[in-house]
Formats: sequence, C-alpha cells, structure tokens
Amino acid sequence: MKKIRDFFNQGGLVLFVVGRILAGIPIVFALSVLVFVATQALPGDAAVAYLANTATPERLALIREQLHLNDPIWMQYVQWASGALQFDFGTTLTGETEVTTLLKERIQNTLILMGSSGLVAIPLSIAIGVYAAVRRGKLFDNVSSLVTLILAALPEFVVAIFVVFLLATNVFQIFPAIAFVDPGTLAWSDPMVLALPTLTLVLAVTPYVSRIMRGSMIEVMESEYIQMARLKGLSERTVIIRHALPNAIAPTIQVIALQLAWLAGGVVVVEAVFAYPGIGTVMIDSVKGRDLPIVQAITLMIAALYVVLNILADIGTILSTPRLRTKFARKNDTSDVFAAMGGDE
Repeated sequence: MKKIRDFFNQGGLVLFVVGRILAGIPIVFALSVLVFVATQALPGDAAVAYLANTATPERLALIREQLHLNDPIWMQYVQWASGALQFDFGTTLTGETEVTTLLKERIQNTLILMGSSGLVAIPLSIAIGVYAAVRRGKLFDNVSSLVTLILAALPEFVVAIFVVFLLATNVFQIFPAIAFVDPGTLAWSDPMVLALPTLTLVLAVTPYVSRIMRGSMIEVMESEYIQMARLKGLSERTVIIRHALPNAIAPTIQVIALQLAWLAGGVVVVEAVFAYPGIGTVMIDSVKGRDLPIVQAITLMIAALYVVLNILADIGTILSTPRLRTKFARKNDTSDVFAAMGGDE
C-alpha cells in the first residue's frame, strides 16, 4: 500500500492517465467517423422508414429536408458529432422522443446486468485460474480446463438457450425464462429477473479469464524469485498470495478489460434472448427500423467504452505490478512504463 501511495503522491499516475486520455481522443474521433459512415451505409431510406405507408414524393422531400438528409455527409457528421459531444443525440426517427431520454433507463439496466456479471465472473475466474495452477495436472485442473474450453467454444446465445432449458423449464423451473421488468423500474428491483442473463454472461466470460490467469500463474510460480521465497521458508499460501498472485494478475487485467468491453457488445444478444429491457433490444429494433440516431448513439457509447476500459486496464496493470510501480515512481517516465509493460523485466 505504501508503494501505491507513493506512486500517487509523485504524480506519476496523473501524467500517465492524461497521456492515455490524449492518445484516446483521436481514437474516439476515428470511431465516431466510422460509426457515422457505417450507419449511413445501412440499407434502406431513413425518410421512407420514418413515413412508412404514408410516404409520398412530396412528404419524402419534406422529411429529408427536416432530417437534413439532403446535406453533404460531412455536414451531417459535424451536426451529429457536435450534439454527441454534449450527450445530445437528437430525437428518434419518429421525432417523438429524445434519444438520451429513451436510452437513459435502458443503459442503466444494461450497466446493472454488466456489473452483476462482472462482480461474479472476475473473482470466480481468478480463483479458478489460481487454484488450477496450484493443482496443476490434478483432477481439478484437468476438469476445469475441459469445461472452460467447451464453454469458450460455445456462442453466448447457445449458452443462454441451455441455461433457459436447464433452469427455466421442466428440468428445474427455478427462474423466469423472460426477464420482464415493469416500465420505469430498474432491473435490480427483481433479482430473479437478473439471474439467468447474469449466469449466461458469467459462463461466457469466465473461461477466457480463468485460462489466462492459470497460464500466467504457472509461469510466475516457476520463476526464480518464487523459488527464492520458498527457500526462505515462507509458507506456500504466503508465496502464492503475496508474491505470485500480484505478478501473475497483471496480464489477466488486460483480458478482464477486453471481456468487460465484450460484455457491452455481447450483452445485445443475451438481452435479445431473454427480452431483457436493456440497450440490446432497443438496438435490434432500431436496426430493423433504421432509426439511425439510436443506432449511432448506442454504437458510439460501446466504442467509447472500449477505449475507457483499456485506459483503466493500463492503470490497473501498473498498480498491480510491483516492478512497474517501482520504475514509474523512480523515473516518473511513461515511456519507461510502456517499455516495461511490453518487455521483459
């Protein structure tokens, strides 16, 4: 704890975070351009989708003017991006509801689902990976490796269907198969609704993190400083918790960040299977109806989340790795940290 406190006091973390944010700005800009162009390339006509069966040449021309569809694409992008910077994504294609208002409750439910899944999956994955490494070659290691390999090979919608069959039908009818939540109510008001979607995401995330954790732990356990700690007479538990785990968890943090970022996209499929009231069902309906403002808003938020999670992963890697903290605190040089993160000790 003293090393981490010294790291904060010397301002190393602040400089590093500022540098990573500045590096992330052009990435977010490029992602916004990609999102806008990709949604514009969706098949169909937004004006036709807006008017549906009431479309006439005169009304189509009027709607295209109102929606600025006749403007050059770069001008449309500037108008959209300037609003997005203020978290104003305009109105839905019907013009009846603000996109931000529509997504507010849905985003909260999706974050609840992602948070509950992460709170279960991450500690569980680390525990499985560490114990499998400690029991390398034993029954638990062999069984967990086989199970995680099978789960990693299955798409999340297959896992969701299996979970519904096992726990929401005649086999074990414990949880509701459909995650029904009353309008205006957040999902955590009914934990039973969260159970199956959360379990599905946990089963989808755990295999990747646990396998990386196992491999990293095995590599660290075979290192010279671990052998030296054992020769000093330290108990095996102390060696694992105080010396092996802090050094083995650093590569796993990057994988955890990627898996949490995957949750933001993979949750769309899971929400669709369980009819969960999050951004997933809205995203699918919006793509079908070519409601571009909603599609653009959700896609941009997911893309920005990837960037944020990668920055947090880099910070977590530094804080969890003693040699990175030491180098950063001594030199206060971000280039040294990047070299240490990518190179050998």
